[in-house]
Amino acid sequence: MSDLLEDEDLTVALKKCPEWEHEKNAITRTVEFEEFMDAIDFVNDLAEIAEEAQHHPDIVIRYTKVSLKLTTHDAGGLTDLDIELAQRIDNLVD
Repeated sequence: MSDLLEDEDLTVALKKCPEWEHEKNAITRTVEFEEFMDAIDFVNDLAEIAEEAQHHPDIVIRYTKVSLKLTTHDAGGLTDLDIELAQRIDNLVD
């Protein structure tokens, strides 16, 4: 299990993924696509990355919007695993 990020470390880490918002013990991001199938394709690609990392986001699909939430449940908050997956997701979006 990864260790929780301290406040100072979390502040620095979040600069690496500026599209994400810090909410309590998690980070969130919503991505909007032009078509429903684009959103589904994104989620399918994301699923492969998450499975490879053995770290899975909460995902909500609402037509062309995909909302993501990352937290390390076992640790009770944010860890390096969340930041690393957020960066990989950002690369997928870009």
